Amino acid sequence: MVLDAALTTFARFGYRKTSMEEVAQAAHISRPGLYFLFSSKEVLFRAAVTQVLERDIATVEHVLADTARPLPERLVEAFDQWAGRYIGPLTRDVAEVIEANPDLLGEIAETAPQRFEELITDAIAAETGREAALVVAQTMISASIGLKHQAPSREFFLARLKVAIDLLAR
Repeated sequence: MVLDAALTTFARFGYRKTSMEEVAQAAHISRPGLYFLFSSKEVLFRAAVTQVLERDIATVEHVLADTARPLPERLVEAFDQWAGRYIGPLTRDVAEVIEANPDLLGEIAETAPQRFEELITDAIAAETGREAALVVAQTMISASIGLKHQAPSREFFLARLKVAIDLLAR
């Protein structure tokens, strides 16, 4: 609850303009109570983003593990969980505040995207073989990043991503 409130507050005001008081109000706790849990705004920001990224990775793992579903369908859902749900007014702000402050995040800023790439690569390799899986996965990730920055809506993102994945999964 506190970490979700913190991330929403950071998204609304940006990292620099967010105060611990604003986060405490959003989380319905006292400012001293917030400082008891998190020694600084930087520690709080890192914890909030880490929680979201770990949750996203866990969801992607679960989606890709469902091998009873066709690979393209699982890939679209995995990319939706990783990037698509961050398209839209407030959710776009969440992604932007994360991307704008990589120095505050520590190693999770590198390890989470690497883990996502590994999961996508492994899912593709299980169906098509290892040889081209990495290049296809990296191309899908590049396409999703480009689409994310173009997309006026999550629906647009998913429709275009489905086309890209269908082309690359052949």
